[in-house]
Amino acid sequence: MSRIDVRKTYKLYIGGAFPRSESGRSYVVNDAKGKFLANASHASRKDARDAVKAARAAFGGWSRRTAYNRGQVVYRIAEVLEDRRDQFEAELRTAEGVTATRARTYVDASIDRLVWYAGWADKLAQVTGGANPVAGPYFNHTAPEPSGVVAVVAPDGPLLGLVSVIAPVIVTGNTTVVIASEPHPLTSITLAEVMATSDVPGGVVNILTGPQAEIAPWLASHMDVNGLDLTGVGDAELARNLEIAAADNLKRVRRPGVEELLAPPALDRMTRFQEAKTVWHPMGT
Repeated sequence: MSRIDVRKTYKLYIGGAFPRSESGRSYVVNDAKGKFLANASHASRKDARDAVKAARAAFGGWSRRTAYNRGQVVYRIAEVLEDRRDQFEAELRTAEGVTATRARTYVDASIDRLVWYAGWADKLAQVTGGANPVAGPYFNHTAPEPSGVVAVVAPDGPLLGLVSVIAPVIVTGNTTVVIASEPHPLTSITLAEVMATSDVPGGVVNILTGPQAEIAPWLASHMDVNGLDLTGVGDAELARNLEIAAADNLKRVRRPGVEELLAPPALDRMTRFQEAKTVWHPMGT
């Protein structure tokens, strides 16, 4: 007697939990050959608000952790991802239709990128901060600090693309709400499972699935979102409208652009959503 396959239910990832969309909606996700693969949750405006609320609640504790500890947590994501590499390689082959070699390259690059950002966690302040020369009997020091809650529209690379936009945001002390790749959302939720079991506090990373054109405007206009990463926005008009909405509370915005997934990571992704805090202190006291 043959057994029935146990189909996986793909939900959202908000506040460290995996809720269904409050709207009850879902959309069909097909594999690389156009065949039905699964139903993904279709996040609503309220789901986006809940995700921002969870990110804000987590920001205080996460941003107060030492940079070294945040690096340890991001490194732990790489460890768990390494242990589950076979599953991710299989998902990439099914979802994108890439070869086994290409899938392995993407998983390797994702793990290496997490390790790279983890290594920079407690070194970035030395590069971007410093002691400033001033005319007077004062010490003048500048140090970077996180912006707050950053909303991210992830690119279509369902694993490496997601890692590339999440890791630099959280390793610097921000929390994030991410809109996953619309055509390839399933691997993003599997990555959320990795984060949920790798010491990432609930609410630090929140992942929504669904059409970016429907969800992104609510995040861009949300007054409790401090930054907006438009890397994955492919429509020029949508990107422009999101930038206009973000201006209402002076969000930091990273504009969309064509980026090669396998290109080396850069410090700009970490510094984009940081603020510079300068402190004056009189000498001799």
